[in-house]
Amino acid sequence: MQWWRLMRRVSKIVWALRDALTLGHQWRRAPLTLHAPQGITARMMIFKIFRSDKWAELRAKGTTAGAPIDVTDGYVHFSTAAQAAETAAKHFAGMDGLMLLAVETDRLGDDLKWEISRGDQPFPHLYRDLRLEDVVWAQPLPLDGGAHQFPAGLEEASA
Repeated sequence: MQWWRLMRRVSKIVWALRDALTLGHQWRRAPLTLHAPQGITARMMIFKIFRSDKWAELRAKGTTAGAPIDVTDGYVHFSTAAQAAETAAKHFAGMDGLMLLAVETDRLGDDLKWEISRGDQPFPHLYRDLRLEDVVWAQPLPLDGGAHQFPAGLEEASA
């Protein structure tokens, strides 16, 4: 078993134990809000980069389990505004025809978990299908000169 899969399983067990010991109290967001060098707050915009076929599927069906990697991992991967450009460069380099979807964390409830991932940063992971009604806005993510062009002011508007 790969080390990161083992760590994800251990993380899920730890969260389940914490939930059981605190009798289900919702305290997870508060520590992230209080100790958030990345600007994580209980209410903020997070982003999903989709290929055009997955965006079309979400619009047609109203729900999607996400990209193949999301299905494999068992959750829908999101990025914060500060993480989105690196995500695009790492996983979508040179790809045209992408869509950038914005989702407000409040709409996702307890199905959204913040877990340590790339660069020891907390990333938002959605443990259910993404629904069309979760999406606040979507727009093309154009490729210009080999780099994706994100909307101006994305980070400021996302906080």
